[in-house]
Amino acid sequence: MTGQSRSSRHDVAADAEKLRKLHVPGAPLLLANVWDPTSARVVESADMRAIATASNALAPVNGYEDHGHLPADVAFNALRRIADAVSLPVTADLEDGYGLSPEEFVDRLANAGACGAILEDSDHRAGTLVDADRHAERIASVKAAARARGFDPVINARIDVHFHKGPVEEGLRRARKYFDAGADCVYPIFLWDVPAIREYVALGPTNILYGPERIALGELARLGVARISVGPLLFRLLLKRLAVATDALRRQDDKGFGPEWQGGLWK
Repeated sequence: MTGQSRSSRHDVAADAEKLRKLHVPGAPLLLANVWDPTSARVVESADMRAIATASNALAPVNGYEDHGHLPADVAFNALRRIADAVSLPVTADLEDGYGLSPEEFVDRLANAGACGAILEDSDHRAGTLVDADRHAERIASVKAAARARGFDPVINARIDVHFHKGPVEEGLRRARKYFDAGADCVYPIFLWDVPAIREYVALGPTNILYGPERIALGELARLGVARISVGPLLFRLLLKRLAVATDALRRQDDKGFGPEWQGGLWK
């Protein structure tokens, strides 16, 4: 196959180059992570520059728990529907790659119309980190398999050291290995320590998970972060809003649906 995916809307080779160029330290790519075609269209209509999924939103929407419980077929079929709904470059949160070989992973990614992916270094079944050298080898193998098929996907290597409450030094060690293996960006998830973020940024393009009341978006930009994502934040905000509106319905409270209702949702 070539860089052209089976998705009618995406040339994944061209999309990957567009996405890669959006990772600018100090002028970060902002990603409002989505979980279905409707949310993807909303994000695209808001003039965002790329589409990213979040496994911790996509998995529950499809009836599964996050952290390795979503079957690969379900994940890639959902990804394909999202990519078909938008024209922006699409990058996918594909957890640990679902145990697929590099070749099959790349084929499924491209055929779904996505040009980038998160690959995380947790073994959720064991509850531990995977060996750093083994994960670096997997990143290199995925990149090589993709290049053999005509495109160079944007690989965001998620570093789960801070998720497991490990030391910064171990996360930085992994970041160096993953960059050496060909990762385009590293993602030390659940890291909000300013000095540590500076150390990651010094190594290369760094993705930070935005958390309200953690670090302001402007501060992350000033630190030189190249990519900011929100994970399942928007999905959880929507669920909270749904709970409020449902409670208003139960109470027959016409005004309790919120200001959005007063604007006329049927228009």
